[in-house]
Amino acid sequence: MTWDTADLDLAAYLERTGAAAEPPSAAALARLQTAHVRTFPFENIDVLLEQHPGVGLSAVQDKFVHRHRGGYCFEHATIFHAVLVRLGYDVEPRLARVANPQTSPRSHLVMIVTLDGRRHLSDPGIGIAPLEPIELADGAELSGGLWPHQVRRTDAEQPGGHAWELWRRRGDDWEYMHTTDELPVRRVDVEMGHHWTSTAPSSHFRSSLSINRNGVDADGTPNLLTVTLDYVALSRAGEAPQRRDYDPAELPELPELAQQAGARLSAAESELLVDRIRELRHG
Repeated sequence: MTWDTADLDLAAYLERTGAAAEPPSAAALARLQTAHVRTFPFENIDVLLEQHPGVGLSAVQDKFVHRHRGGYCFEHATIFHAVLVRLGYDVEPRLARVANPQTSPRSHLVMIVTLDGRRHLSDPGIGIAPLEPIELADGAELSGGLWPHQVRRTDAEQPGGHAWELWRRRGDDWEYMHTTDELPVRRVDVEMGHHWTSTAPSSHFRSSLSINRNGVDADGTPNLLTVTLDYVALSRAGEAPQRRDYDPAELPELPELAQQAGARLSAAESELLVDRIRELRHG
């Protein structure tokens, strides 16, 4: 596969997200990423149901734009990369290692966007995504969203030389998210990362449910609705999350919760998801 954007229906994407086709700029990119992460949820339902359509642009576009679903990083970054290219941005995909960079695979896809000679990390496909890109400079911070984010340069041994860590501040502590290296990324690398993430027995996406939908309250406060294997949580910036565990007897309500979190399922998918979650919870 190549980094081909010919299949992108830019008008349909912009209509779905409510974003505008603006000339490239830092402010326009921030608005575009915010619109993306507040429209398309992070979710792994297709991996759990073993029906993933793949991470080609046509498949992702149909799923996100036309079927009102979301996905995980390889899907988010695939369509967002195509949108940025079509809008005239200087953008390069990069792979990252989530958790311990010495032991974890390169199973996360981000983008590096260059504007006026400055490079920015754009990561719309992490589980709880930053609302805007962050300048790729040691110590650069982004406020807003549920919590602040920070980029740190690391000179620890990495393929391609130095690397970039992404951190988020939760309460009084900084929490490590992932490490992005500087190696070029081909489409085959994305296919391989997706294949491992969606099929490896050790991949947590095969044994847990994760749906995250970024939103905003009427007063402008960022919020996040989360649906997992056994609980639902609503988080608001500056407040403790409101979490509710749900009982197995409530599993038939799971598809409705998924839809509230931005993942529209068919009747057949709803039935399969309930059965799969019941199996995981009893397993």
